Amino acid sequence: MPKPDFNLYLITDRTQTQGRDLLWLIEQALDGGVKAIQLREKGLAGRDLFLLAEKASNLCQNYGSSLFINDRLDIALAVSATGVQLGNASVPIALARRLLGAQKMIGVSTHSLSEALEAQEQGADFVLFGPVYFSPSKAGYGEPQGLNKLKETVEKISLPVYAIGGIKLANIFDVRSMGVSGVALISAIMSSGDPKKATSELLRMIGSA
Repeated sequence: MPKPDFNLYLITDRTQTQGRDLLWLIEQALDGGVKAIQLREKGLAGRDLFLLAEKASNLCQNYGSSLFINDRLDIALAVSATGVQLGNASVPIALARRLLGAQKMIGVSTHSLSEALEAQEQGADFVLFGPVYFSPSKAGYGEPQGLNKLKETVEKISLPVYAIGGIKLANIFDVRSMGVSGVALISAIMSSGDPKKATSELLRMIGSA
């Protein structure tokens, strides 16, 4: 079974690129050293998402980085992605595993310790936990969980845990000190004036934390 070997997980959002091309942004982040990207483009028609995923997959392969597709197992298989990211409304983890096989990775987005434990039980490879801090894109998932709940989750499950929700340079040190495997974020790179530089700074901070 493959294991996640990254400490920064970039999640895409074409609404946060300040009008810039999403694929250009992905390439900037890859150039900055990111090793894992989740393509999370909600509301795109299947064909458009497939074409975007195909290009993103080629970019990631060129850089030796992992690509995860949000929710869409069919597209993940079609573009030979590293795996999928599942949430509350996705297909069950066990079904995803059956369809994807043992060689693909399954990440699961969780918002409580009980959800993280359940994801572990059902065969996830890693979990995202949050929102740790307030974040507009995660506001729909309830109040920020805070560092204590993050730490408790890291201690109670054996899977790699990635913190998500309002993560930026200023709080990476605090988050890393909770024992997480890494951080997942959107706007700190997607909305940055210099996404390549932002990526390498984030990676340097994560590595030194």
